Amino acid sequence: MRSANSFNVSTANHQTFLLVGIPGMREYNSWMAFPLFLLYVLTLLGNLVILFVIKTEQSLHEPMYIFLSILACSDLGLSLSTMPTMLGVYWFDSREISFNGCITQMFFIHLFQSIESGILVAMAFDRVIAIQKPLRYTLLLPNTVIGKIGLAVLGRSFSICLPVPFLIKRLPFCRSNVLSQSYCLHPDTMKLACADITVNMLYGLIIVICTLGLDVVIILISYFLILKTVLSIASHEERFKTLNTCVSHICAILIFYVPMIGVTAVHRFGRHLSPIVHMMMANIYIAVPPVLNPIVYSVKTQQIWQRIHKMFQQKKSRS
Repeated sequence: MRSANSFNVSTANHQTFLLVGIPGMREYNSWMAFPLFLLYVLTLLGNLVILFVIKTEQSLHEPMYIFLSILACSDLGLSLSTMPTMLGVYWFDSREISFNGCITQMFFIHLFQSIESGILVAMAFDRVIAIQKPLRYTLLLPNTVIGKIGLAVLGRSFSICLPVPFLIKRLPFCRSNVLSQSYCLHPDTMKLACADITVNMLYGLIIVICTLGLDVVIILISYFLILKTVLSIASHEERFKTLNTCVSHICAILIFYVPMIGVTAVHRFGRHLSPIVHMMMANIYIAVPPVLNPIVYSVKTQQIWQRIHKMFQQKKSRS
């Protein structure tokens, strides 16, 4: 009897999943396609400009900007992992994704998000050193240390995300194969399995607590130390100037964590909300942070803004 059941499950196991655009209104999917395409272009352009400026401007070869370049790379990776699929759903109604393609996509989404969270922690550490020990800043954070921090972030992210494809691969999928959004995530996919998903749920919880939860705690501690140092400065002008160096990083933290908290809250407590709300939150969660980070750092960082302005001025003078 068991062998017959297992045979039925294996033969019914889905080889493809169906992605969803605007729930119940497929005819309006193209309305979402153009804004997403615009965000995609701005994300590619903005992050590539940031990388070019940091590479070509010698004065930006400092720890803060090296971390920023890694952040830009993770944003590019996240966009390249998701946007083509999302545009295919909304623009061409290409909803089908293979089982292996879905697993690969979810791995890279979780990988790049974990890298971004880790880099935000590294940038908080960078700000602590820069504010507490400005005279020894470059000595305490040479390129070798920055390289080791970058490799540690990458190693951590890869090691915690590597089990995810195998945890999904072992599950049988014999019910619905329709996902609730236009890209693949581990929590969304595992809910479609017709087997016990306790291990997947526990591992997902462990990842959230040990990475994102721990990262938030470290960032909060870092800013407590920063505030403690800033409040010990006598001059109000110097206090403002010192805090101003953290504005871009604070914005990057909010840009990354607020949509993530919003999506989690909607999934946990917003089951009564319209499916369109879930769709919009899922799209904001993936598409908005990668496009906002380069804008924030370009506007709030004087060296980057001046270099970009100079670059466009040279192009105008040549033309």
